Amino acid sequence: MKRIRGIILLIQFSITVAITVILMYTFRKHTHKVIKAWMSFQIFLLGIKIETEGKLDNSCDMVLMNHQSLLDIIVIEHIHNRDLAWVAKKEIADLFFFGHIIKAPKMISVDRENKAGLIHLLKEAKDRLDKKRPIAMFPEGTRSDGTKMLSFRPGAKMIANKYNLKVQPIVLFNTRNIVDSKSLKASPGIVKVVFLDPIQADKTTDWFEQTEENMKETFNKEYKNYVS
Repeated sequence: MKRIRGIILLIQFSITVAITVILMYTFRKHTHKVIKAWMSFQIFLLGIKIETEGKLDNSCDMVLMNHQSLLDIIVIEHIHNRDLAWVAKKEIADLFFFGHIIKAPKMISVDRENKAGLIHLLKEAKDRLDKKRPIAMFPEGTRSDGTKMLSFRPGAKMIANKYNLKVQPIVLFNTRNIVDSKSLKASPGIVKVVFLDPIQADKTTDWFEQTEENMKETFNKEYKNYVS
């Protein structure tokens, strides 16, 4: 049943992504509204319920999240109020047609194999921040298997330190069990979102390492409750 739902999701997703891209180019000044509507539709269609703990701080200019599933982005876009600028791999932006889901709303694509990628990332981040768009990043850099969090890469730390950003860490739980795009399985379920206290980036402190530790501790605690 999960596999059937996964196949249906893939077909539905392909169709609605195409429609969303067209709408974003048609209504260029309202891309955020288009994305919000699409994400809310996905939440409804997937039969997802969201539980939250802690408080979302809309004043933060960077959001850090653990990454397990495509559903992570859908959930955060659905519950966040501001026009987030997501940092994504260049490979996604380079996809034929579907790459426009990154290009149309002016998200940030990064070539991690190019040494100039970091300079490009800092420049693009500054541009979005100047437009009052928070930077949304997965500091792990790739998806985990949903049982643990991976080590953080330095990109988010460099951006936050350089631009003196207020950062909110968010821990997502159970998204991979609901939507696993690698095995093409999907099922309804509850996603728990834990908002950790915001922290001010400061290159003279170990805020980033402490944030990584806090996020991992939060995830491990929640995961133990789930499997017990």
